[in-house]
Amino acid sequence: MELNAKPRKSQEKLAEGLIPAVAYNKEKNVSFTIDKKAFDRAFRQTSTTGLFDITIEGGETFPALVKTVQMDKRKRTPIHVDFYMVTYGEPVEVNVPVHTKGKSQGEVMGGLVDIVVHNLSVIAPGPRRIPQELVVDVTKLNIGDHVTAGQVKLPDGVKLAGDAEQVVISVLPPRLSEGEAAAEQQAAQVAGLVAAGEISEEAAAAILEGDATVEEAKADAAGETEGDAESTEEKSAE
Repeated sequence: MELNAKPRKSQEKLAEGLIPAVAYNKEKNVSFTIDKKAFDRAFRQTSTTGLFDITIEGGETFPALVKTVQMDKRKRTPIHVDFYMVTYGEPVEVNVPVHTKGKSQGEVMGGLVDIVVHNLSVIAPGPRRIPQELVVDVTKLNIGDHVTAGQVKLPDGVKLAGDAEQVVISVLPPRLSEGEAAAEQQAAQVAGLVAAGEISEEAAAAILEGDATVEEAKADAAGETEGDAESTEEKSAE
């Protein structure tokens, strides 16, 4: 994508509609200005994977990738751009967005597809061969299945830059409703009371079936304990 620029000196006042930018690599650093609307429109289409051919008025033309964009927090428009100069034919490492296609078997069963890693770091053989996105077909995934970085299909010549075992996509079990979550919490509480000896298994069953509350079960257990103690004292007195 072509982007026209004008050279800029430090602290130079900007003309209407222009924003400051800088392009650099290990060898040099170039400051210039670009049209805010033209860049914003192009960046929204290509993000950080889009290759820009930047032509500076009266100067050089070079390919570059967007490194960072400083945004106006209120207007959500760019106010400064950092580009990284690249060289045609030389490998370049970039972060490429991960998207999914299809409906997984897990979703059919009520599950949820979770994209754990939204951008995957890869090495493209050259700037013009940077993939715009990495698409993963999730159709065959069931609940509990996941896709690692090493399992994501990459275009010819593109290599993974990070950990191949990193989980990129997971299929999560169905989310519990408020009622189900409350029931699960109650079951855990009741199991803890049984383990601590505060209520009997029969009382626990009554609570889970809705025939008694935790407070009633505790009160009954306390009453039985007091009754046993009184009976023991009476036998001792005899």
